[in-house]
Amino acid sequence: MRLQMAIDVADVDKVMEMVDKVHDVVDIVEVGTPVIMGYGVEPVRLIKEKYPQLTVLADTKIADAGSYECQEACDAGADIITVLAISDDGTIQGVADTAHANGKLCMADLLSVTEISTRARRLEQLGVDIICVHTGVDMQAHGRTPLMDLVELTKAVDPGKTAVAGGISMSTLSSYTALKPAIIISGGALGKAPDLRQAVIEMEEAMRKEEN
Repeated sequence: MRLQMAIDVADVDKVMEMVDKVHDVVDIVEVGTPVIMGYGVEPVRLIKEKYPQLTVLADTKIADAGSYECQEACDAGADIITVLAISDDGTIQGVADTAHANGKLCMADLLSVTEISTRARRLEQLGVDIICVHTGVDMQAHGRTPLMDLVELTKAVDPGKTAVAGGISMSTLSSYTALKPAIIISGGALGKAPDLRQAVIEMEEAMRKEEN
């Protein structure tokens, strides 16, 4: 399992400050959608230029013009590019094909998908590398979590191809690690911690213990 730290602070200086603190201890840094909305993929480029060894995900949530949008992220240095699973199959295929042509990976975000098992199997056919269940902030406000969605997803596809996001913290981590997804994504729980670096280290260590 790998830990992905989601950065959704729409301030490029703050983004770089956070990455500086964890670049050598976190598995994946996610340049979140709010960052990309404010700055495009430039923060991805800045991170990769400074820390070329760091795996960087661009949470582009591509919904159209898949090949073009994906190429922009690849050119900036993104290692993983996201596409919305509710997008047209042609868009998803375009993202997957373009990512692979550049030696990168494609992650599909199942946000708002209701038929998780069916869609996940189709995403595999389209060449998606990682399939992510995601409970958005607005849904979390109503008490939703991604746990049961992850249970359904890991029954439909190889858990090694899955990821999970949506309010995951140290107090809830073990429920998700038990299902052994490839990637566990945490944002606010890490970003709001008094010591970001220590919070990342502690979550990474907890995940490693669950694997053993």
